[in-house]
Amino acid sequence: MNENNKYILLRGISGPADIKKLTPGQLLQLAEELRQYIIEVVSETGGHLAPSLGTVELTIALLYVYDLPDDKIIWDVGHQAYPFKVLTGRREALKSIRQYGGISGFPRRSESSYDVVGVGHASTSISAGLGIAVAESLQNLHNQIIAVIGDGALTGGLAWEGMNNVGNLKKQLLVILNDNEMSISKNVGSIPKYLNRIVTTPFYNKVKDDIWGLTENRRFLRRFLQNIKESLKTLLSRPVMFDELGLRYIGPVNGHSIPDLIRTLKRIKKLNQPILLHILTKKGKGLKAAEENPTKYHGIKGNGCTAKAPCESISYTEVFGKCMIELAEMHPDVVAISAAMADGTGLVDFSQHFPKRFYDVGIAEAHAVTFASGLAIGGLRPVVAIYSTFMQRAVDSVIHDVMLQKLPVIFCMDRAGLVGEDGPTHHGVFDLSFLSMLPNAVVCAPKDGNELRNLMHMAYAVKDKAVFIRYPRANTHLFNISEPVDIPGPGSWEILRQGKRIALLAYGSMVNTAEEVCTRLEANKTSPTLVNARFLKPYDKAMLDELAKEHGLLVTLEEAAPRGGLRDTVLQHFQDACNAPRIHSFSLPDDFVTHGSRDELMKEVKLNAESLCDTILRIVK
Repeated sequence: MNENNKYILLRGISGPADIKKLTPGQLLQLAEELRQYIIEVVSETGGHLAPSLGTVELTIALLYVYDLPDDKIIWDVGHQAYPFKVLTGRREALKSIRQYGGISGFPRRSESSYDVVGVGHASTSISAGLGIAVAESLQNLHNQIIAVIGDGALTGGLAWEGMNNVGNLKKQLLVILNDNEMSISKNVGSIPKYLNRIVTTPFYNKVKDDIWGLTENRRFLRRFLQNIKESLKTLLSRPVMFDELGLRYIGPVNGHSIPDLIRTLKRIKKLNQPILLHILTKKGKGLKAAEENPTKYHGIKGNGCTAKAPCESISYTEVFGKCMIELAEMHPDVVAISAAMADGTGLVDFSQHFPKRFYDVGIAEAHAVTFASGLAIGGLRPVVAIYSTFMQRAVDSVIHDVMLQKLPVIFCMDRAGLVGEDGPTHHGVFDLSFLSMLPNAVVCAPKDGNELRNLMHMAYAVKDKAVFIRYPRANTHLFNISEPVDIPGPGSWEILRQGKRIALLAYGSMVNTAEEVCTRLEANKTSPTLVNARFLKPYDKAMLDELAKEHGLLVTLEEAAPRGGLRDTVLQHFQDACNAPRIHSFSLPDDFVTHGSRDELMKEVKLNAESLCDTILRIVK
């Protein structure tokens, strides 16, 4: 189809005001064009496809009814916000989404005045929306505040903390519960089951809404019906907890029916009270493959992606999954915990092999950690599989419930370092900054798949303290599960190359980069020593002292924030030494790093081999 004949209505939308001019029939056509445009673009660029396909009609209805940017829409997580980006002036920019220099894959305040709240982690929208509602109330503003949250994000404790406060403050706030029965994978726990009971017993809601409409101008009758409301609920349905929390429950409503959504939203707009609107959607709507497999199509790699790993390589995530099965076969006390990320952390096979030893707690990272502490107290060896960036959400639980009680919980932190296109909300760069402050912690990072396996066996052997293993979103060529396990002693480093004058100290993802730096330096007649500083805490004090005696310059290389990592460990070690060597450190900047491919980002922050080699040669000269 010629480009000029495609997206006839969509090409005329430059902002929400243009949507308000459309007829009901044109709104339906716009939804079809928008859905096809997102499929076309994201299939090329990659991104969060299935979640966004599920919110096309909702986005159109919201922009049709409300007056943005005065009225404000807050998206939870942001996976589902691509339609919103397109209809708020970023149609062409969508072609650059998640690419270096392009727009973010999540709502971002610096990107558009329509992006009210920057987001990337789940369960934040209700709390943020309530804060905005209170701020506007204190300034005598009467704009509408809408928070859109999915049923997956509703499992997060922060969402319930927010709702508790909403009911107490009683400010105007519309919470839209986008119920598609999915987060990334199928939702688990009591909340999804409760929502399903509401959906399957809608009679109470229909009776309540019909009577409420008929008595709109009869206050006495309304007060009378309010008194019998509890009896009506008991008779016709399960108690509706949202009403009990102070949010008037409306729904369920077909989230793919634009007329139903517009009619409902216009009615809600007249009510000055906290409301929860429950809508039902289909994740991946309009793309058959995504509807049938929404987990696979939650986030996709674009057809334009050229960075293909060689067939013999394997991701660290896959290595972790295989090693978990190996550990569980050897040790019946090993159990695994995921916070709604079984697929992302590599635990799907484990869950199938050991269904009674696998626990998906939903999007509830702090609970996952404290739950693990209870399992450890009960005599089990819990392994918490979690992304580094989501570990930030559970720091207090780690300190109070694990470290203080000296419990042997194993934390395997995927996506450590720069993760690429998901950007600053998902880069795992701060873990060492907060882990380094924890007394008695064992913190380590493998240089390849074999070492990840060895460190996992080491972690199981440590019985009196927690162990944290961080590894990147990357592939490794070195992994053979049939080899004998070589368990390193906690705190031990290893010399990979013996040189003179200069010693490079690297760990984890930077070891391969350091190998390339060494090769480049040798081509310039400089032969450095290379150390795999695989343990950040405890560290190898004896080796560090020996390195200082034999080398005039120590260079630390790390893909982490500059505070609390290897750099600070080395500097602190030599702070009182009279004959300390020169020390130069390379790390990520003390700033938030943007999105783009990992290679592009490493070049920007000058942690690529070429930049490192050039800088080291200048230092030497």
